[in-house]
Amino acid sequence: MILLNVNNITKSYTEKPLLKDISFSIHEGDKLALIGVNGTGKSTLLRIIAGDIQPEEGNLTMTNGTRISYLPQMPSYTDNLTVLEQVLKNNSNLSMEYEYKSMLNQLGITNLNVPITQLSGGEKKRVSMASVFTNPGDLLILDEPTNHIDSDTSAWLEQYLYKYKGAILMVTHDRYFLDRVTNGIIELDKGKLYRHEGNYSKFLEEKASREEMSLAAERKRYTLYKHELAWIRRGAQARSTKARSRIERFEELKRNKLVIDESQINISSLSSRLGKKVIELNHISKKYDNKQLIKDFTYTVLRNDRIGIIGENGCGKSTLLKIIQGIIPPDEGTIEIGDTVNIGYFSQENEHMNTNMRLIDFIQSYAYNIATPEGVISASQMLERFLFPTSMHSTMINRLSGGEQRRLYLLSILMKAPNVLLLDEPTNDLDIETLTILEDYLDNFNGAVIVVSHDRYFLDRVVFRTFVYEEEGTIGHYPGGYSDYIDIRKYESQEIKTSESKEKKQKEIKKKSPGKLKFSYKEQREFDTIDEDISNLENKIAELEKDMLSQSSNHAKLQELFHEKDILEKELEQKMERWVYLNELAEKISLQ
Repeated sequence: MILLNVNNITKSYTEKPLLKDISFSIHEGDKLALIGVNGTGKSTLLRIIAGDIQPEEGNLTMTNGTRISYLPQMPSYTDNLTVLEQVLKNNSNLSMEYEYKSMLNQLGITNLNVPITQLSGGEKKRVSMASVFTNPGDLLILDEPTNHIDSDTSAWLEQYLYKYKGAILMVTHDRYFLDRVTNGIIELDKGKLYRHEGNYSKFLEEKASREEMSLAAERKRYTLYKHELAWIRRGAQARSTKARSRIERFEELKRNKLVIDESQINISSLSSRLGKKVIELNHISKKYDNKQLIKDFTYTVLRNDRIGIIGENGCGKSTLLKIIQGIIPPDEGTIEIGDTVNIGYFSQENEHMNTNMRLIDFIQSYAYNIATPEGVISASQMLERFLFPTSMHSTMINRLSGGEQRRLYLLSILMKAPNVLLLDEPTNDLDIETLTILEDYLDNFNGAVIVVSHDRYFLDRVVFRTFVYEEEGTIGHYPGGYSDYIDIRKYESQEIKTSESKEKKQKEIKKKSPGKLKFSYKEQREFDTIDEDISNLENKIAELEKDMLSQSSNHAKLQELFHEKDILEKELEQKMERWVYLNELAEKISLQ
């Protein structure tokens, strides 16, 4: 059944229409994602469907009784209310207070009497989710639900929406989220709307095929256009009236010819020379309001490190970046930064961006020209590479969408040619196209990258070492990206369960069998071969370490070797535990 029809919606904020003749339908069971480059009108379209603003042309038709729930990108809050009061204020059914408390608890909000103003951005987002999810509609509209929330909450939300019985229309740039939750993609691309059935992976296949066909058709048309142009220039106007149809055909080709627009953000790897010494953190500790954020943390950043930092909202991830940048001092410990280090710090708050400036003036305040591998490029050319056409260069920054401002802010950081990048939630508000090009840029970046992010796909794609905030400010080190860390955590959890199970089983056997100790057949065979097994594992690890030295510049291969080494080291650790157990058992047997 159709829940909602969007009919020829048009909306403008400047002379150029933002949305023009947009039409599509939402059916029961649809779980749709709306994607496109920042500034194409995604949030505007959601607000129109939610009834928050009105279109200039077109209309919406809705099946009688259809209820819409809406989570905006920037929810509003009442400053003097507590968490629970805010949720109750947004919901008229006060008899559901138990359900509200339960939903807040599921979202990790346990202190319901704290003022809403004391919460972090991610915690406020979760309070808004609780308000929406406790009164679910037939159509749930979500604008950037994964922004500012931690990875655990993203995983919870992923499962909640996967099981959600109503229809969903959302804007998100979390690609794992898109792949696992959606069954349809609506793409806004250069003023046109395309609908793709299936998840994000299916969409990528279809879009690649569509663009390939479009380019092939346009190249064919372009060839025909050149032939017709040559014919016209040879004086066809003076020929018989029979040639008029061909002249008209040429004029139509001229009027309607497509423009092959293969423009995309093209970020050359801009960086300055980096010496051997980068950044050394020595026994860093930091507290806020008696909460231990960082405890005795030591690490030496290497020249080509790719480090991801994860943890719950408010645990101190951004604090660590600010300590490295020198914005705030540590309570204890020291930071040593190499003489050649030039840090580019991409903060969450678009710091130092004067929104009352024109785009071109803002970028030129950092540099008029910049040297790239392709040669010297002007600030104006760099803006065009970042999908800001010449017609926008005189636009005031405050006229840009939130995503466009983030893209401009990213450009301003890279214009300084840093050789160490500190990225604090770089995926918030950036569209998928920008993220993809940023990931490619980081692959070729000749320097260290330290990134705080909850975007699981981005972390897996970019980093090969993960710092995890654990209990009481301790920071754990794990090889690989986010998924590697989750695999390790599952493995360790399973090991604990297996160990407890074996211990329980051994106690039961001991009670039932008080006779003489002896090797089982399997244990005897294991005892006979375990020394050789341990030696083989140690040799394999040594070979891997040699390979890692030879592949130090190949980040993808290095990450693969890190992962393989970690698995072998876990296996060696298990073998050593078994060696101790079997030798102790052998000794006890010999003493009987």
